[in-house]
Amino acid sequence: MTPKPHLFGRPARAGRLLRRLEKGRLEAVVERTAGGYLVTGAVAGRPGRVEVFRCPAPAAFLLNNWQSWGPMERVAPSTRFPELEAIVRDYSPYLFSPLPDALLRGPVSDYFAAWDGGLAGFLASRAGHPFFAVEGPDLVGWIDWFDAEFAAPVPLEPLAVLAGGAVEDLLEAYGRLANRENRVRVNAWNPVGWCSWYHYFGKLGWPDVLENLEAAAADRASFPFDVFQVDDGYETDIGDWLSAKPGYPALDGLAGAVRERGFRAGIWAAPFSAAETSELFARHPGWMVAEGGRPKPCYRGWGRTIYALDTTHPEVKEWLHATVTALRRAGFSYLKLDFLFAAAMPGERRGRVTPVQAYREGMRVVRRAAGRDFVLGCGAPLLPSAGLVDGMRVGEDTAPHWKTRPSGFQGPNAYFALKNALMRQFMHRALWLNDPDCLLLRDRETELEAGERELYALAAGALDNLVVVSDRLALLGPSEKGLLRRALGSRGGRARVEGLLGEADNFVVSSRGGPAGAFRLAVNLSDREAFVAGAAVAPRSGALLR
Repeated sequence: MTPKPHLFGRPARAGRLLRRLEKGRLEAVVERTAGGYLVTGAVAGRPGRVEVFRCPAPAAFLLNNWQSWGPMERVAPSTRFPELEAIVRDYSPYLFSPLPDALLRGPVSDYFAAWDGGLAGFLASRAGHPFFAVEGPDLVGWIDWFDAEFAAPVPLEPLAVLAGGAVEDLLEAYGRLANRENRVRVNAWNPVGWCSWYHYFGKLGWPDVLENLEAAAADRASFPFDVFQVDDGYETDIGDWLSAKPGYPALDGLAGAVRERGFRAGIWAAPFSAAETSELFARHPGWMVAEGGRPKPCYRGWGRTIYALDTTHPEVKEWLHATVTALRRAGFSYLKLDFLFAAAMPGERRGRVTPVQAYREGMRVVRRAAGRDFVLGCGAPLLPSAGLVDGMRVGEDTAPHWKTRPSGFQGPNAYFALKNALMRQFMHRALWLNDPDCLLLRDRETELEAGERELYALAAGALDNLVVVSDRLALLGPSEKGLLRRALGSRGGRARVEGLLGEADNFVVSSRGGPAGAFRLAVNLSDREAFVAGAAVAPRSGALLR
């Protein structure tokens, strides 16, 4: 049964509400809908953090993190993530929330929370950061405006409260509402490609690029790639995106080599980040988000301190536009943009806006400069990106091993990358095209077992997600090439995932309307054999059912 909600501290009911806050003003309209309630309105002044929603905490609910790498998973009100303290201390306070004070107190679900028979979800994040937190016996929905002051009213982030039906149905309904609110137009092109990262990582050299280019071009039947994407490792430093390392050609030469072989050229960049060692940081320390008038560290990476660009600064906007334009002129038409959460870090900026507004300002510059070329977001705040990216990574990095820790807040592994792709399937073709991260097909230089590799590939295809291979192609033999064909053969349908609130790590992907016809994929992510959709499925493997 869905708990009875309260809105703005009162039992939910249709009507208008005017509230004077300590330093601001809020006006809201609550409408009764067929599914529950819709809350809209506006705030002005300095609203701070405002409670919008409250209900008794469900015994189990789906928690969603604010950005690509954070989990979506089933939790209880008592669930704790003890490893978060070390991540906040050693990597970044802002990796898993722009509000780490809330994150460390207990379960926090950003943007929406869903449970058996109910869902509460904010439909946009344009100025404030909406989140849900467990407080005592209650689940409480807040919007935080980061101490910003608004001279003129800004829209309240709309809230939908839905009741009745399976949690999968409620998430799909929420996705449709968020699509409409953010005016999302989903790109018709769903790419298939190759990416360098998960074999070469940061040690990628130009001979490696050429070797794989030649292999892909020589066997288009086995490797029907649209895109050939060079990942991290080509650039001289984080922030210096237009200068390649020694041994590489200039960027137009890199893109030209890809295009000459009939592929669209893809490139990786982290446009809102600058390493302490970069030329960008040395020349323009005043372009960074600051604290006390000095550049404020955002995160640790590549063995260095990384700073965040102030995307409200006019000169930063010019630099962003010029950088993306230069990449396109060099010949790149697929842009994988990473570590995007940096632009939403709280701090001092030239513009007097919230971190969410600053992030969206930066992404609008990127979107305009990219034109109709494909923009893939990664490490990105999810809801604020709706309508500004074509594709979105919806889980943490995969890896050539299955699992390292029991929690979703951890380092890269294939288990959580795949699980997040299953959990967030409702976002696919509602907010963007989902990127489940790369397929690792190789049977050498990997700890992944054959069933794990097969499951990942078949699931990505059945979900109709982006399919990107990240192996040294010379390592792939007939069986690996056959697995890729099977994965690609199951794309194109309308996919739905069931089992999201289950405790057993078992899911069913149902697909219909695609070239492969109607089918189901029984998914067992657990470490023991399970019966899924009536079929016995081995640990960490799947079964294709007709």
